Amino acid sequence: MHVPTRLTAPARRVVRTAVGPEPLDVAEHAALVGDAAAGAVVTFAGVVRDHDHGRSVRELEYVGHPSAPDVLRDVVAEVVAGCEVDAVAVGHRVGHLAVGDVAFAVAVSAAHRGEAFAACARLVDEVKDRLPVWKHQHFADGTSEWVACP
Repeated sequence: MHVPTRLTAPARRVVRTAVGPEPLDVAEHAALVGDAAAGAVVTFAGVVRDHDHGRSVRELEYVGHPSAPDVLRDVVAEVVAGCEVDAVAVGHRVGHLAVGDVAFAVAVSAAHRGEAFAACARLVDEVKDRLPVWKHQHFADGTSEWVACP
């Protein structure tokens, strides 16, 4: 069995971490992480869906703590330090989002797909667990609820 070797060390570059109201473009995130040493670019798009637990969702509002950009930067740096990746770009929106909007974008490049998939999955899980951004769901029936809000 041939074990692929890497000619260059993983760059482990963080090219973007952003928390803000601007729309997120997953293709733009992917383009940012392109690298000549990368054989794989893996992306994730967290998209606002039209339902939650059997209820029709009309829109969402994400509210972030003022520390959210710093927390995101720290989480991404921690994950990148422990993974053999070339580059990472991560963004999370705050504000009002419609069904179909991208709320969370991640792009990872690495020499091999396994490394890129693993790093992307870890980033998604760690950001969702640790980022102080909370979701306020507005339902079609006029009610609303906060999700994972302390």
